[in-house]
Amino acid sequence: MGRYVLRRILMVIVIMIAAAFVIFTILYFTPGDPAKNLLGASATAEEVENMRHVLGLDQPYLVQLGNFMYNTFLRFDLGNSWTYSVPVMQELGNRLPYTVTIGGISMILNVIIGLLLGIFAATHEGKWQDSVAMIIAMVFISVPDFWLGLMMIVLFAQKLKWLPPYGVQYWYSFIMPIIVSSIAGIAVNARQTRSSMLEVFRSDYITTARAKGQKEKVVVRKHMLPNALMPIITSLGTAFTSIVAGGAVVESVYSIPGVGLYMLTGITNRDYPVVRGCVIFFALFTSIAMLLVDLAYAFVDPRIKAQYSASAAGKRKGA
Repeated sequence: MGRYVLRRILMVIVIMIAAAFVIFTILYFTPGDPAKNLLGASATAEEVENMRHVLGLDQPYLVQLGNFMYNTFLRFDLGNSWTYSVPVMQELGNRLPYTVTIGGISMILNVIIGLLLGIFAATHEGKWQDSVAMIIAMVFISVPDFWLGLMMIVLFAQKLKWLPPYGVQYWYSFIMPIIVSSIAGIAVNARQTRSSMLEVFRSDYITTARAKGQKEKVVVRKHMLPNALMPIITSLGTAFTSIVAGGAVVESVYSIPGVGLYMLTGITNRDYPVVRGCVIFFALFTSIAMLLVDLAYAFVDPRIKAQYSASAAGKRKGA
């Protein structure tokens, strides 16, 4: 198992290097001049050229790429924001708690509500309860995040005045962003749970458990759900990365100073260090999330863990 984890960690490093190379190359060949954008339309050609020199944009592509890779992976320095002159690493550290808080709580809601809704639908297959649950899931997955966010501001902030429309001044400022972030994930998780549960619903071991006189709740909890968890875990891992990496829309609607809004601001200002730093962060976060998903496979299914152990034992024996 240890060798598998080590191999996946090495794969994460490769993914990080590839992501850094791709985002640097895309931004390098993107039309436009960041120096002119920073100085404004009234800047002279000489001022623009001096700014390009200060930013290092007058150097060849390979030189810029080499400096970027060296600073990022050997010095762990993502550079300073061209717009605010603040280290990108420092700003990411300041904004990360907001993004992770919204993503983490939204994920908890996804797991609890999505699993319960999917199990409820699967155990009432073909009945009106199943139809209602799937209609709810279909509505949740069809509503655009930005539209739902704006409608909640109109209702709960302007009309009812229960919640603040934006910002993070109070703990309840996170209620609307969390709800908006979790709606689509709940729907996806519910549909995936229902599908996975129905796949094992008529399996032989389920029939045997029922024939032994076990209660339906015990059959669902001890036999059906553990064997249906594999695709559900994959769905949860993907949903978590989507919530965090795709939170730019929610953070923009509610003016949450998170990583997503930071990246949007960097794109608008053509602040390349900010964009590159955010992309690398999201690549790292996604890679770690997928690693945890793979480890969860081994925890849930003993056969996978035994496979890794047998593979490692075989290599030691062969040696």
